[in-house]
Amino acid sequence: MSNFELKSTSCWQNLQKHYNEEMQTVHLRDLFKNENRFNEFSVSDDNIGITFDYSKNIINSKTFKLLMDFAKEAKINEYAKKMVSGEKINWTEKRAVLHTVLRNRSNNPVCVDGKDVMPQINAVLSKMRKFSNDLRAGKWTGFTGKRITNVVNVGIGGSDLGPKMVCEALKYYADVVNVHFVSNIDGADIYEVLKKLNPQTTLFIIASKTFTTLETITNALTAKQWLIDQLGDKAVVNHFVALSANVKKVKEFGIDENNMFEFWDFVGGRYSLWSAIGLSICCYIGFEKFVELLEGAYYIDQHFLNTPYEKNIPIIMAVLGFWYNNFFNASTCAVLPYSQYLHRFAAYLQQGEMESNGKTIDFENNRINYQTGPIIWGEPGTNGQHSFYQLLHQGTKFIPCDFIGYINPVKKVGDHHEKLMANYFAQTEALAFGLTREQVIANLNQAGFSQDDMKVLTNHKIFDGNRPTNSILISSLTAKTLGALIALYEHKVFTQGIIWRINSFDQWGVELGKVLANVILPELKNGSKNPHDSSTENLIKIFNSNK
Repeated sequence: MSNFELKSTSCWQNLQKHYNEEMQTVHLRDLFKNENRFNEFSVSDDNIGITFDYSKNIINSKTFKLLMDFAKEAKINEYAKKMVSGEKINWTEKRAVLHTVLRNRSNNPVCVDGKDVMPQINAVLSKMRKFSNDLRAGKWTGFTGKRITNVVNVGIGGSDLGPKMVCEALKYYADVVNVHFVSNIDGADIYEVLKKLNPQTTLFIIASKTFTTLETITNALTAKQWLIDQLGDKAVVNHFVALSANVKKVKEFGIDENNMFEFWDFVGGRYSLWSAIGLSICCYIGFEKFVELLEGAYYIDQHFLNTPYEKNIPIIMAVLGFWYNNFFNASTCAVLPYSQYLHRFAAYLQQGEMESNGKTIDFENNRINYQTGPIIWGEPGTNGQHSFYQLLHQGTKFIPCDFIGYINPVKKVGDHHEKLMANYFAQTEALAFGLTREQVIANLNQAGFSQDDMKVLTNHKIFDGNRPTNSILISSLTAKTLGALIALYEHKVFTQGIIWRINSFDQWGVELGKVLANVILPELKNGSKNPHDSSTENLIKIFNSNK
């Protein structure tokens, strides 16, 4: 359709009318007078061990129906089937979007340009299995014959955020190999990693699809020189492997072609941890656990593709985010995992959501007139409670939150877990229902405060509540449930992209800064000059004259 305007559709207009006339001023205290609300607005899947409770959202049964109507009108299921079948839904780059095929545990054929890609995916998985098993067993050794004890993943973006988050999340299951990550081009990043390592027992995984990424190759060359300075040129082959699609560049770097692990254009960087980019994960926790990660994601793929919209967790997550983003003007969403193991999860989702749906051009190549992807942020509980939760509870910003918690800890330590989860449950209750003026006065009276003190304190102690939250409660943190959790958010992002009618799989917005940096770099190294605005020109001048 040409000149398609999403806000003019009947689905949008119906939601807008419903918001204006019924939901704009409703409070969760009133909505919870429905004693069946939890059963009506929650989904549990005992097979994977996840409960998704969305009852503490500012919705009623009519809201839910209107949101489901919107999802159905957007043809989410139709687009999802196009994605998993290999159609080139990333139309600006003319690419298929097939991170799902990387975890296709059915092994059914999936074709791109008429060719089944499963054989090459399985071949790379087999290569990853052998390499990681050999490394962990001490069969792959360094140049001097010593066992590899430390692996350094050198990458950036999806080649860093995904494997780093997973390795942190599953570090309880790690045993024989330590893993480190270098991403920033700031020399401090690689310096602080290398100073702790012995070159004889260190392996570098260089992760770059093109093998030309500035940050990654700069860090890789520094690592290479560090190794050569101590062990000589011939040591490179024993201490470097590549994750790339560019055989020529890999060989030029000095890495044996046999030590290159391939991945493909149909895998976007922020969806690549399921591919050879996950090699550091395999080395850290073992290939069997990596397969469990794939299995968990595959389970959610099937849930997303085959479950009716009304019970489909990623679709429900997506339409709730759409509801707040586009009708409540919520510009951010907080992701709050009550697990220290997930302390990098929000950072990982920032790329997954903000790079995917930070777009302004629609399917018909028109500039849109509505909000798309929100700002994603968060910290693990209970750390966040002692920093930014004040704003969540009593600030002027409207911020929907996702709370992620686990029934069973991976390691029982005293009563830590019960105390952690008491906070998990308490925070969503407090955000939803708050404290009324009457409750505050009663509490102050009971505590023995004077009337004068009560006049000062009452307003400060009122909590408005009506702050919406999702609760994701998972049986335990395993490779399988982590894979499932990641896939839930992936499909949520996909669904929102379809609803907003944008391409969630390109990332042209990262290009301009890179281009300008390449223009400026010679000015910093050899003093050459290019025209700039007065601010940039004078900042460069100050830098060059004082370094």
